[in-house]
Amino acid sequence: MKVPLLDLVAQHQTIRDEMMAAVTRVFDTQQFVMGAGVEEFEREIAAYCQVKHAIGCASGSDALLLALLVLGVGEGDEVITTAYTFFATTSAITRLGARPVYVDIAYDDFNLNVERLAQAITPKTKAILPVHLYGQCARMDVILEAARRHNLPVVEDAAQAIGADFQGQRAGTMGVIGCFSFFPSKNLGAAGDGGLLTTNDDALAAQLRMLRVHGMEPKYYHQVVGINSRLDALQAAVLRVKLQHLEDWTIARQRNAERYGQLFSAAGLAEVVTPKVHADCRHIFHQYTIRAQRRDELKAFLQKADIGTEVYYPVPLHLQECFAFLGHRSGDFPETERAAQECLSLPIYPELTAEQQQYVVSKIVEFYQS
Repeated sequence: MKVPLLDLVAQHQTIRDEMMAAVTRVFDTQQFVMGAGVEEFEREIAAYCQVKHAIGCASGSDALLLALLVLGVGEGDEVITTAYTFFATTSAITRLGARPVYVDIAYDDFNLNVERLAQAITPKTKAILPVHLYGQCARMDVILEAARRHNLPVVEDAAQAIGADFQGQRAGTMGVIGCFSFFPSKNLGAAGDGGLLTTNDDALAAQLRMLRVHGMEPKYYHQVVGINSRLDALQAAVLRVKLQHLEDWTIARQRNAERYGQLFSAAGLAEVVTPKVHADCRHIFHQYTIRAQRRDELKAFLQKADIGTEVYYPVPLHLQECFAFLGHRSGDFPETERAAQECLSLPIYPELTAEQQQYVVSKIVEFYQS
């Protein structure tokens, strides 16, 4: 049996006719950049995210950059975040001349350890940038309270968490700005790059819409220096089709996660720790990430069995060569480094069958019992 980490072809076959019709309509109009289709998608995704404003942009990386840019983050500022995340979280900070201040993660959910947050705040802190990793929100109540005490904005990196909830509030709506990615492998994926910013602040929304088009308002009049980061109409058309199926796909991911939990529980493997889901969170399982002893050996074993897995992320950001100037060393963030050695993401996509999951778990059992 073959079990890929992600099977976008299987997903596409279920919506192919809808997708082709939507893309054809864009070609028939020959309006490829911004326009009515993008505006319609922004309205629909805002309703889904339960937020007042949704602003499309070219990528999740640009969403982070635009969010920090509009908040005035710049040279000499500090932004508190996590080193256990995708590169774009930190690159957006450093591209603006600011310094990332890392907080170690919590063991149970891989998100920023809120018990260590207060000690990271200094007079130079300009913003707090938590990441909702793998599809489960960080502990936003504590983060928001700390932010209120110090009058700091919170930007949510919700690139992996569209549709996730924390205490009944959607990811990307609790801070001043939420940032999303529509990279094809995301739960809501485009046919290429795409991103989104969400906010309930009218003034910030207007500024973000201006910044994504070179700081231009009206046409050819530039009030500030922005960037070129527009969501194109083809991507909006694809996303509008997929958005109609997102809830069903999320439910399927949650069902698959529950089945994994049952299978691993029955197997009784002491070498594997399955994901913890907080009672006050809606986990949308962008990834199903286990902690595994002898992780690299297990990954190689599963690869030989035609089972796709991935390590998110093998090298924490504080140990990346390009961030050596920050002066961090191995051991600075022990839980982050531990996760980088233990974590392994298994297939969790909506089309995954029960038989495929049984095969995955049986092979993991075989590895540890051989």
